[in-house]
Amino acid sequence: MEYLRSLPGGTPKIVRESSTGFTFIDLFAGIGGLRMAFEAIGGRCIFTSEWDKYSQQTYRANFGEHLIHGDIVQIASDRIPPHDVLLAGFPCQPFSIAGVSKKNSLGRPHGFDCDTQGTLFFEVERIIRHHRPRAFLLENVKNLQSHDGGKTFKTIMTVLRKKLGYFVTTKVLDARCFVPQHRERIFIVGFREDMPFDWSMVPLPRQETWPRLGSVLHPEDGREPPDPPYTDARGKVARKYTLSDHLWQYLQDYAEKHRAKGNGFGFGLFGPEDVARTLSARYFKDGSEILIRRSRGNPRRLTPRECARLMGFETPNRSFQIPVSDTQAYRQFGNSVAVPLVEAVARAMRPFIIGQYAAREQLRLELAMAR
Repeated sequence: MEYLRSLPGGTPKIVRESSTGFTFIDLFAGIGGLRMAFEAIGGRCIFTSEWDKYSQQTYRANFGEHLIHGDIVQIASDRIPPHDVLLAGFPCQPFSIAGVSKKNSLGRPHGFDCDTQGTLFFEVERIIRHHRPRAFLLENVKNLQSHDGGKTFKTIMTVLRKKLGYFVTTKVLDARCFVPQHRERIFIVGFREDMPFDWSMVPLPRQETWPRLGSVLHPEDGREPPDPPYTDARGKVARKYTLSDHLWQYLQDYAEKHRAKGNGFGFGLFGPEDVARTLSARYFKDGSEILIRRSRGNPRRLTPRECARLMGFETPNRSFQIPVSDTQAYRQFGNSVAVPLVEAVARAMRPFIIGQYAAREQLRLELAMAR
């Protein structure tokens, strides 16, 4: 099979990829960002688990009537088929800065003390222990490393390396080089056998090719066909996404109050040439972290379609179905992964997953030449 790959710097190249494939399972699947990335490199999903019914709805709309299992806690390990790769973006709210702050303010436990979410990492441990896949990829927020003074991350590494015996390496990567937002996430890659996996093999674009917000915004000039309910018949962004006078005044007053106290809290206002803050699951509340400047009047929120593009789910060559309400769509995209970044990590992992070390060396040479 042939596919077109862009080396860092944007140089296209036709590559003949081996027909050798592999299987993977998609845990805490959300709307399928990890799956999309690993399917792009020849993987085949044979098991999916996602408990949220709205995420299941979006997942099915984009991957067909694939059987989606619910709460992974309720699924015995022997009911999960043998697989080559385990993928898991295990819930990050117990470890995120925003999640920890909220739970502290409410006097609630967080991290591994959070029974409903934090302990779900140990479901990953249970499945790896039973099936011993060739490799795994786990993804979480950057704050996982520093949560609880580093104890949480140390526990995870001890489980993966010492208890399960995997060769594990980690890296915090910013999706900024693929999508126009700063989105730092930690990736945890493990192999059953000792593999010379090197993070420098992850193909990242050169800085001069990094995109700006204008590449994901509705152009509103007639170049894009109408996309209801996000745009009107003329291709203009629907009025409902423009902030009301009351909300816009509230956000300005809130920002000013915190500025006076020396705090950094406040809205983020961006234009087509800018790079956005991180899209979060709370975006549905007021959109304050990423507001789009308008030539006249109050700023507006991103539409869910623009969020799909901002996260790399939708590209000029790939559409993405959004069958849920705006509120659910904002939550889903804010909780998801930046697909092209995950695909880059997956592409670096692939030779080790399928045993093509010669292909790994070829890729290393190509990347060295491209730099």
